[in-house]
Amino acid sequence: MRALISVSDKTGIVAFSQGLVALGFELISTGGTLQVLEKNGVPVKSIDSVTGFPEMLDGRVKTLHPKIHGGLLAVRDDADHMATCVEYEIGMIDLVVVNLYPFEATIAKPNVSAEEAIENIDIGGPSMLRSASKNFRSVGVVVDPTKYDRVLDELKSNRGQLSYETKAALAQEAFAHTARYDALIAGYFSDYVVKKSGEKVGLPATLSPVLRKISDLRYGENPHQKAAFYQVEGASGLPDMKQLHGKEISYNNVMDLEAAWRISRGFDQPGAVVIKHTNPCGAAVGASISEAYQKAFDADPMSAFGSIIGLNRIVDVATAEAISKTFVEAVIAPGFAPDAFEILSVKPSIRLMVLENFLTFGSGLMYRDVSGGFLVQAGDDLSLSSSDVKIVSKAKPTDAEMAELLFAFSLVRHVKSNAIVVTREGRTLGVGAGQMSRIDSVEIALKKAGDLAVGAVMASDAFFPFKDSVELASKSGVRAIIQPGGSTRDQESIDACDAHGMVMVFTGTRHFLH
Repeated sequence: MRALISVSDKTGIVAFSQGLVALGFELISTGGTLQVLEKNGVPVKSIDSVTGFPEMLDGRVKTLHPKIHGGLLAVRDDADHMATCVEYEIGMIDLVVVNLYPFEATIAKPNVSAEEAIENIDIGGPSMLRSASKNFRSVGVVVDPTKYDRVLDELKSNRGQLSYETKAALAQEAFAHTARYDALIAGYFSDYVVKKSGEKVGLPATLSPVLRKISDLRYGENPHQKAAFYQVEGASGLPDMKQLHGKEISYNNVMDLEAAWRISRGFDQPGAVVIKHTNPCGAAVGASISEAYQKAFDADPMSAFGSIIGLNRIVDVATAEAISKTFVEAVIAPGFAPDAFEILSVKPSIRLMVLENFLTFGSGLMYRDVSGGFLVQAGDDLSLSSSDVKIVSKAKPTDAEMAELLFAFSLVRHVKSNAIVVTREGRTLGVGAGQMSRIDSVEIALKKAGDLAVGAVMASDAFFPFKDSVELASKSGVRAIIQPGGSTRDQESIDACDAHGMVMVFTGTRHFLH
């Protein structure tokens, strides 16, 4: 039996190699791995003693040879294959232990040169992994150092052999390993080409996202649906969160946690959001995180039952005490003060989630699946200031009203279209989400706001096709409206505002959320 060992990550390799020798394996190795094994007294042959050729071209060519790949790819029960191997003195290789050059770690270094990145693209390693994996019925292949003990135990208990099931599973892991490696290289070159050309280009013609499973989930959108949570390799965001307490999270929890995080991280002041079915039923800012939470909760206490809470500051005792008064599915925040955690963790089911990079933005690309494909777009992270908008009404907003209008518009992009948000004093009063007609969303938002709509502002994610929404807002006492504009009937809405002494501001930016 022969094993070929060539690893960049040397973790555990000496002990594993010693175990293979004890089982009667002859070892072949290359470069740095060979030196480590020889230094530790492990009997091992150099790759050039097998191939008859020295390592050459600064190590670029070591294992790319018929005496290596023939020994990996030969079908053991094919007489012609075996006769060819005998004729050309090609010995069989029964186990390949390979992990690849550290390309990912190399490109993560600041100011790494293209030359250094290119030299860390492994050629021989992936080739051996693919050859061994293709012939997995005869060859075992190990890419993960954490699997060494498990593999060694099976070899010991099975006379130096691995089961078909084990070899198939190891081959799948190896193919996934090389796929991930190639995707990282493709992604690097996509960025490299853009930087080299100096041009801004659209989304690439081919995307190769690698998804790594974070965890299985309790279930999908419904209990009969299986689900799991994956992270796009190289991207930061919600998968970086850690669960400190509570029941296992479900698919719906993750969707709501994403909404809670995205909305609350957008506030400069201490901010809180109460989420139901990915929509905010309450959102607010305040002088403290406890004030912000209470304002957000008070916006719609009935809908807050069974909600997901997003808080953009460390949760303190006052906030924890307020949250503990109602049933909450989960809380996501940058952290929890020890006493606050103790208060909340009394409830066994509440999920307490920490995201340390809470206020930083994740990957710029957003993926959504459709049957047989994905939609990909940049994130809707556009922010507006008073200098970016146009006042189109005769009435002009005060500085305080303009700040409130911008606050309302920053929230409406997080509400499912058609979306309407009514706010005052830094908190939502009413939210109308996901209706088929805009006037229906207006009616819902104003109904939620009730008498508090008097003097409030209203934001719309898209233009008003008719003046009916303005008339309805006026009857409820809304003082000012912010919307993208762009309708052929814009002037009708502007005239309606002027007739009622209302403010209307155009942003020129639509914020649909489907």
